[in-house]
Amino acid sequence: MADMIRAKEAAQRWGLTERRITGMCRNGKITGAVKKGGLWYVPGDAKRPADGRIRTGAYLGKGTATKKKRPLPIGISDYRVASTQYYYVDKTLLIRDFLDERPMVSLFTRPRRFGKTLTMSMLKTFFEVSDEDTSVYFRDKAIWKAGKTYRSYQGKYPVISVTFKDIKCESWEKTVEKLAEVLGNEYARHAILLGSDRCHAVDKAYFRQVMERTASASQLTSAFLTLTKMLHEHYQVSPVIIIDEYDTPIQQGHTNGFYDQVILFMRNLFSGGLKDNIHLSFAFMTGILRVAKESVFSGLNNLVVNSILDDKYSAYFGFTPEEVRAMAAYYGASDRYGEICDWYDGYQFGQTEIFNPWSVIYYFRNDCRPDAYWLSTSDNSIVRVVLSEAGATIYEQLQALLQGDAILSYIDTGVIYPEIKSNPSTIYSFLLMTGYLKVVASSRAYDGGSMCRLALPNREIAFVYRKEILDLLTGIVPKSFSVSIQEALFSGNDAALNQLMRGLLLQSVSYFDTAGESFYQGLVLGLCAMMDSRYVVQSNRESGEGRYDIQMMPTVKTFPGILIELKSAGKEKNIDLKALAQSALSQITGKQYEAEMASLGVTTIYRYGVAFRGKEVEIVTG
Repeated sequence: MADMIRAKEAAQRWGLTERRITGMCRNGKITGAVKKGGLWYVPGDAKRPADGRIRTGAYLGKGTATKKKRPLPIGISDYRVASTQYYYVDKTLLIRDFLDERPMVSLFTRPRRFGKTLTMSMLKTFFEVSDEDTSVYFRDKAIWKAGKTYRSYQGKYPVISVTFKDIKCESWEKTVEKLAEVLGNEYARHAILLGSDRCHAVDKAYFRQVMERTASASQLTSAFLTLTKMLHEHYQVSPVIIIDEYDTPIQQGHTNGFYDQVILFMRNLFSGGLKDNIHLSFAFMTGILRVAKESVFSGLNNLVVNSILDDKYSAYFGFTPEEVRAMAAYYGASDRYGEICDWYDGYQFGQTEIFNPWSVIYYFRNDCRPDAYWLSTSDNSIVRVVLSEAGATIYEQLQALLQGDAILSYIDTGVIYPEIKSNPSTIYSFLLMTGYLKVVASSRAYDGGSMCRLALPNREIAFVYRKEILDLLTGIVPKSFSVSIQEALFSGNDAALNQLMRGLLLQSVSYFDTAGESFYQGLVLGLCAMMDSRYVVQSNRESGEGRYDIQMMPTVKTFPGILIELKSAGKEKNIDLKALAQSALSQITGKQYEAEMASLGVTTIYRYGVAFRGKEVEIVTG
């Protein structure tokens, strides 16, 4: 046996788990492996076995060798698997930064699909005491090179780890069932406590209730407090609590009408486990929103919030430019970096430039084909709610965003769900926190909020807005219209374009019982959504000797310009709509609204005079 090594040592050499090595030995994947005394041994000079799985999705640029690449971590949220079997972007220095500061409770708020769950799995693997030597998952990572002081924390704590990301129920009763399931499964993971002579019988009785899911909702609120107490008593070390996506049930409660119930439950659950708990070493939480004002964290003075506006930990969620460049080089796609930036870059967390990690991974998986991959991961309900609650000002600001402009807004990182209807200014806080806007510039306000200049991050998010806007405005702007008008533009079919615009205006005005300001804004926003970068759509701007209602300035020289002037007859039945429409058309030419277009070399201009009274409409063209 002199030239043989134990499977555990081989696992450390090869960066695999001991369980995986023993499985390979058992299945004959390692030549010369033998079992003795219940332990597997392998030859000391044995080579690491090939993974054996099919690896797809790696883009191989021109001239790139066909060497097998590590597969991309599509949907992989287990750190041990991701860091040893897939391409892994090393974020382990988050542990160093945390230990340097060591707050009692840390909350990280980031948009969905920005690596929160994988990061929590990393923290669990690093800190949790285990029969397995989990240091193997960090020996080739940055945290291991950071020094002995940081390594000394590895594998030293019992850990409570739960995720609420899948608790998406339509009723409070179903939500309680899912909460009981999540907490019960975590209790079962620590079933060793039932046999511990250091834990009290009363606590063990409660333990069985939670594990067997017979505890009531009010009893479940003590789940974190009791489990930390029992783990502390058994291991003689205060445990770590990790709670992933804590606010998912809260969002569902807001959407489905049980908001007050879920808030009360969460407040009691977190207060017991996190507030003044002598059995707690420290805790990590993730979510999309802070929701501090809801008193979920009432009195929790040991909570440190790390939002997307903060510099600390800013590089640990999402990919940095250096990480994306390295990834592109690994998959032979360095020449595609500019395209990746256009589509998936643009986020600003603190002072750090960040790419959407989910979309970047899918981009490489799909042979470097750009698409709105993030769009398919959610129903984008936040954008839909914003649009449904939007007034004229919001419409104008969304129009500006779609045209590539920035807007100024107050941002409150403690925004709460019910405020979206009662306080329209919170809309942009929601959109920023959930990943639909980026910060261009910011300054802290006296009350803890920030005044921020906001813009759309990239092409992918612009695509999301356009889709949601068009879906909402289907009654105003038919989906078929966007396809038809683009075909007419590309083919240079002036007659078809003229007919389509007339049809759009007819349907748009008649959509409203009383067309007014909402009609103007809805029409302009719909046009912005459809035209993408082919037109700059503006409303109520100066040109010539007056202010036009709607101007569509082409960015492609061969496309025609479009001017629309609208007039309302109000409730006056004796006004001739056709004559009113003609006066609108005459106003376009009389006040030389086409002056701006003409000065920029637009040679073909379509003019539309529109008059409406309720759902009645007349259009003349010239």
